[in-house]
Amino acid sequence: MTATDPVVGFDPHSPPSPQLIDACVHCGFCLATCPSYRVLGTEADSPRGRIYLMDAINHGEAALGDVAHHFDTCLGCLACVTTCPSGVQYDKLITATRAQVQRNYPRPAIVQLFRQFIFQTLPYPNRLRALLLPLWGYQALGLAAIERRLGLLTRLLPKPLAAMYQMLPPLSAASFRDPQPTVIPAQGERRGRVGVILGCVQRLFLPAVNEATIAVLSANGFEVVLPPQQGCCGALPHHQGEEHQAQDLARNMIDCFETAAVDAVLINASGCGHTLKEYHHLLAADADYGDRARAFVAKVEDVQVFLAQRGLVTPLHPLSDRPLTLVYQDACHMIHGQKIRLEPRQLLRQIPQVQLREPVDAALCCGSAGVYNIFQPEIAAELGRQKVRHLLNTRPDVIVSANVGCSVQLNRHLQEQGAQVPIYHPMQLLASAIRGEPLGKV
Repeated sequence: MTATDPVVGFDPHSPPSPQLIDACVHCGFCLATCPSYRVLGTEADSPRGRIYLMDAINHGEAALGDVAHHFDTCLGCLACVTTCPSGVQYDKLITATRAQVQRNYPRPAIVQLFRQFIFQTLPYPNRLRALLLPLWGYQALGLAAIERRLGLLTRLLPKPLAAMYQMLPPLSAASFRDPQPTVIPAQGERRGRVGVILGCVQRLFLPAVNEATIAVLSANGFEVVLPPQQGCCGALPHHQGEEHQAQDLARNMIDCFETAAVDAVLINASGCGHTLKEYHHLLAADADYGDRARAFVAKVEDVQVFLAQRGLVTPLHPLSDRPLTLVYQDACHMIHGQKIRLEPRQLLRQIPQVQLREPVDAALCCGSAGVYNIFQPEIAAELGRQKVRHLLNTRPDVIVSANVGCSVQLNRHLQEQGAQVPIYHPMQLLASAIRGEPLGKV
């Protein structure tokens, strides 16, 4: 079969459910909240349109190979799930369809090669570190700053590679080592023992977020465990239909934390958190891991929810010598996937002298969506520009984001628009407030 041959239909392994498809009444409420429809304006690139296509493939009225690109344009942001008055489980439909596309749609060789490069690099911290080491030197020598002014690489590189290059944050020595020791004692009265997931990209791109998370938990009486064998949670491949790879990474994560003897497994990145809470579905057919996955999921909590529910016991100090205006950016897999909205804001409001503002279109995706901004750079860039404009319209001193992909995406478009507003994770702000340090020393 060649890349030009149409793929007729879904294979029998977990195709999108006709029952879930039939729940859609085609009302169109999803259109206004769908980011790909907002940019492209085509029915086939909306949730309702994609459900039509799934149904047509199931009935042999459309060939998968002819319409696969419409499934690729979906960001998987799940805004349509929140909006749908009929309770359509689009998340399950698009997950099943993406796995079908990955198995049955023969992409052009160069595209497939690039996808394999992404999935065999980003989820593996040691491999990614080897790739980033020369780029660290490139930044340290000042070459990156010179190139940014000239813009040569962004014009010469293929669009996906240019998008990757533009999102690369400043690297540091901390990017190339994991936190030590692997068990951090609680300060003051011990309130529990928790495990923290370091992530794959975050531990390299934004290591200060993990450092701050550990510091906040320890300062609030929790012993922190960091299993050294932990790797990627599987979110990146899972969101793109790489089912077997995601399952292997999930099994490894379960193995790492089963022996850690922790009360809770905490995550500080929303995209990862959503996938971690789906392990029991991801491994439902696995006789060895099905029950273990359910036990693991029962312990997984977003760190902001965990702290909001258990309460902060250490004093917080102002972040500046003047009142500070914050705008919180809702990551899609937090607000739509995990239905978490209030707890991050509750924590931030406990910091003295902060004012929290809300942007227009707060629930609209920023365009990151895992690796979507690499595979679909033009759509992602337009969404990134829109999101940054909405955030800046609140006139914030600080943008707050609890997802590494969103932070990297927003930083790129802030630079593009010449804005100097910094982005912090809520845990970084809390760590600074606990230490009584001004921002910039987190």
